[in-house]
Amino acid sequence: MTRSSYYQDKTATLREVFGATSVKVGPDGILLDGRFLPVVDDVIVALDRDRVPAALRARLPEGPVPESVGSTTPFASDIQYTFGEEWKAHPALLRDHDATFELYFDLIDLDGLADLRVADLGCGMGRWSAFVAPRCREIVLVDFSEAIFVARENLRNADNSIFVMTDVLDLPFSDDAFDLAYCLGVLHHLPVDALEALRLLSRLAPRQLAYLYYDLDNRPAFFRWLLHGVTAVRRPLTGIRSPRVRSALTWVIATSVYAPLAALGSLLWPVGLGKFVPLAEAYADSTMAMLRQDAYDRFFTRIEQRFTREEILTLTDTFRSVTISDDFPYWHFRCDR
Repeated sequence: MTRSSYYQDKTATLREVFGATSVKVGPDGILLDGRFLPVVDDVIVALDRDRVPAALRARLPEGPVPESVGSTTPFASDIQYTFGEEWKAHPALLRDHDATFELYFDLIDLDGLADLRVADLGCGMGRWSAFVAPRCREIVLVDFSEAIFVARENLRNADNSIFVMTDVLDLPFSDDAFDLAYCLGVLHHLPVDALEALRLLSRLAPRQLAYLYYDLDNRPAFFRWLLHGVTAVRRPLTGIRSPRVRSALTWVIATSVYAPLAALGSLLWPVGLGKFVPLAEAYADSTMAMLRQDAYDRFFTRIEQRFTREEILTLTDTFRSVTISDDFPYWHFRCDR
């Protein structure tokens, strides 16, 4: 179903977020200073038409003006496909997400979000927004894949939410549109340097929360040796497109690798040896659903960047302060302008 009525009472917010002087909500989309953005199932589609997944492109209403503005930012259609398929295959909010949310947001005063507008950049199926939305004034969820429609369903009861299908590398939002922006586990999968992308995103909000894959710089050397082997296995798997094969492989990886290592780590933590078991810290108490979802994310995504703590601290050339959490997941950090 294509409709725009969800945004009838949100024109003031849209005006501020997009930096528009004129906002008109029509039956099939929104006009922002004359630029038509289609709305499909309550999702504002702000991607260039040629970057919209083919199945969705066929559903887009035609606007009164051309929708494409000819974006030239780097774009990886296979990453877009993988994220979309991942969250369509694993759409459920899990009990695991509650605990993981607390870990990611240990650097944020959650009680202080009540009057703030927040951006979830690369929201996936909305697992973190589901916890943030009840705490904040407004939240804008962004994803460039069809996962944004899963997020819409998961936040069906959050009327303070706005859903935008667009690329975090090519955001149509105004400077300081938000009080807080977070981007967790996204930029290290995109075809640009993730740290440089964070520098560019600094214009959106005075405070940012980010998570980037760590370079195992706080682990024993053999972790890095193992990573090379895992990467060699992962790379050919990223080319698999069959949903059935991907589903089967997530079962195999979760049951034969993730679950046994998590169990071994749980046995060894009491004697101080759990830290030497790969994946143990991440998955000690995880459900099988969580293991399968993370296996999907890890093994079917072609681009994977990793960063040391010292490399992340170079962001002080753009931000007034960069605070890296000492706790798992490594590395998640807060940047303040």
